[in-house]
Amino acid sequence: MSTTPEPSSTGTISVVLVDDDALVRTGLGLILGGAPDLEVIGEANDGRAGVDLVEQVKPDVVLMDIRMPVLDGLAATAELLAREDPPKVIVLTTFDTDDMVLEALRIGAHGFLLKSTRPERLVEAVRRAVRDGEPSLSPSVTQQLIARVAGGGLQTQDAGAETRRKRAEELLDNLTDREREVAVAIGQGWSNAQIASTLYMGLPTVKAHVSRVLVKLGAGNRTQIALIVHDAGLTDPDPSPS
Repeated sequence: MSTTPEPSSTGTISVVLVDDDALVRTGLGLILGGAPDLEVIGEANDGRAGVDLVEQVKPDVVLMDIRMPVLDGLAATAELLAREDPPKVIVLTTFDTDDMVLEALRIGAHGFLLKSTRPERLVEAVRRAVRDGEPSLSPSVTQQLIARVAGGGLQTQDAGAETRRKRAEELLDNLTDREREVAVAIGQGWSNAQIASTLYMGLPTVKAHVSRVLVKLGAGNRTQIALIVHDAGLTDPDPSPS
């Protein structure tokens, strides 16, 4: 399991932007540059250049476009996450039905955001990725992800769905009952605070359970836990905590 990168000693979170649209990179740079604790330290216009740049400057977070020339965001993300001490990679997409987003999450991307995400949410997503380890998921895309993975159109068309379901069930069988409850809650998109409140647990206890679930499932982040839960068919039709 990869470690969570720490912000620099000054408290600044370093970011690299990888997108083939110069206008998008400029807009993201202006948004992130307006936050006192964020710093854009580099930009690249394709996946290969992005991977090379990340190797040079070693940022805390990479905002990665999903569709690019030379090397697409999916391949670039896989290459980055296979390296030692990888950055947090947040996938950016224009469309909330992009199949490549789901695959990016499966290989370990920390989350995904629509390019239309509000500036304040984008800034907060980058902060959470580093400081809290919370996934960055656009709400509208999250709902589509749940529908598609937990029995929607994608799963019925995917010949590998049954294999993933069996593997997910085997992994979840390694958890205690309480750890399984926490895993399912993560699969619903609940925060640690929501899990603590709903399952009547202290926040430190929730964090301890989450850490054990990550190890037992071999997951790199909470998003991968959610995908395993969804693959196993354990998604509640109503993902909101009561």
